[in-house]
Amino acid sequence: MTKTESKTALITGANSGLGKAVARALAAGGARVGLVARDRARGEAALAEIRDATANPDLHLFITDLADQSAIRALAAEVLARFERLHLLVNNAGTAYPKRGSSPDGIECALAVNHLAPFLLTNLLLERLQSSAPARIVNVGTRIDTAVDFTDLNWERRPYRLMQAYGQSKLGNLHFTFELARRLQGSGVTVNCVFPGVFKSNLGGTDGAQGLFWKLVGFSLGWALPSPDQAARRVLYVAEAAELEDVSGEYFGDRKRIRAPAQARDPEANRRLWRLSEGLTGLASEQSIETST
Repeated sequence: MTKTESKTALITGANSGLGKAVARALAAGGARVGLVARDRARGEAALAEIRDATANPDLHLFITDLADQSAIRALAAEVLARFERLHLLVNNAGTAYPKRGSSPDGIECALAVNHLAPFLLTNLLLERLQSSAPARIVNVGTRIDTAVDFTDLNWERRPYRLMQAYGQSKLGNLHFTFELARRLQGSGVTVNCVFPGVFKSNLGGTDGAQGLFWKLVGFSLGWALPSPDQAARRVLYVAEAAELEDVSGEYFGDRKRIRAPAQARDPEANRRLWRLSEGLTGLASEQSIETST
């Protein structure tokens, strides 16, 4: 994918921050862009802002709650009905919660939104991506060195911790990326994960979790907080760079490959989380991607 012109892209979490910056850049390049947002008013405001800034009329708004799997399935059906082609899927939406909560499906919310939502949405849209090949999937990850507790994914036994829950759910993006890349070999669809850096965002919503979260991160790691537009450059590189046309199953930082945490580099751990995710989303009993042999 060397140009955005005549391409169709779908970006989750596109009503603000990084997602909106990526959507605006793609729209400015002439792409047909689908913006996924949870709140209609904020989504419509973002769409109007991008349209005014880019003069691109081919923008589409999809409203869904990514914590709700029935809503994700409805979203996928709407995307498939509206987009006959899909060349780029950016799984950007993510959040953090100061306290443990449960999704409508009874799943801890960070796990539901940060990992299972992109897992389910990507699987539901995969056939359209394959028929549109060459196509790319870009998963927006983080860079917290942690490990998934496979025995307590839902945080039912352990004391809940915001940073740990967020980190483990986002590590799921790497497990997902690496296993999906293995399964998609030779399909014309690539999948990579990108760490956009820490930037000013609405992570965690407006209840104070976002501010506290990033203050703790910035203080402990010494990271500066660039703008979403700056962070978007990393995502756009992975989404558009010609030299990455055939690159899949990699983890990128600022235009270069970076090393994933040890557990994510374990193929068996990748497969294990895939199987657990299939069960938690109901895909185990449906037609998901066949395991390569």
